[in-house]
Amino acid sequence: MCRWAAYVGQPIFLEDIVSRPAHSLIRQSQSAQRCLTPVNADGFGIAWYGEREEPGLYRDVMPAWSDPNLRCLVQQVRSGLFMAHVRASTGTATSRNNCHPFAVGKWSFMHNGQFGGYDEFRRDADLMIPDDLYAHRKGATDSEALFLIALGEGLDCDPKGAMERAVARMSDLSERRGSAPHVRIACAFSDGRRLYAIRHASDEHAPSLYHRWSASRNGRAVVSEPLEDDQDDWQELPSGSFCIFDQDRVTIEDFRPAAMTRAA
Repeated sequence: MCRWAAYVGQPIFLEDIVSRPAHSLIRQSQSAQRCLTPVNADGFGIAWYGEREEPGLYRDVMPAWSDPNLRCLVQQVRSGLFMAHVRASTGTATSRNNCHPFAVGKWSFMHNGQFGGYDEFRRDADLMIPDDLYAHRKGATDSEALFLIALGEGLDCDPKGAMERAVARMSDLSERRGSAPHVRIACAFSDGRRLYAIRHASDEHAPSLYHRWSASRNGRAVVSEPLEDDQDDWQELPSGSFCIFDQDRVTIEDFRPAAMTRAA
């Protein structure tokens, strides 16, 4: 499983999340504590918002701890909304196109988890991506497919509904042609104004997800794992959650993909 961290609030240097904390994202790439794969060395990436609507994007296939360019970047770039990801592949190749975050226009997206048996229905998932978005399909991951399907489902005007429909469609493929567990996801995405996150699974093992407000930074971190061991105010998000982080405001709603709603 991958590890990721996101931030929204008063602009800070990227290193305050990515590299400086005792259990920073770079440290998690070497020794994650809340997942089955402690080493996440199949590439990394950062998406950050600045003066323009579209995010900046930096991705590479090196382990995050061994790229000096990454450390230089996070020491110099300041942003009020950014997302960073270290990858542990669940089967697809280690390539720059498969590294998160993914970006299309103003939207950026990153994901930890998988849809069971994806290799068995990868072609069917690709067919769910609308023709006008398929040019953005650069890699081979289920994560990128989910993002593009959600864009086609109306992410611009209905983020929650679009993701519920996209996850339902991918979950249905896994149930019909893949294998269990059919879906385990913890993902974050943004339009440059708000940060959204989802924690969901078809079983009782949704990937971990936490958030914390920092009064000193005047901002909020949303992470796979807490960044400091001595901070006891990290709040774990419940499974089945759709979350909206807008500066100091947090909205948590039920996340119920359409297929599960029909079955209930």
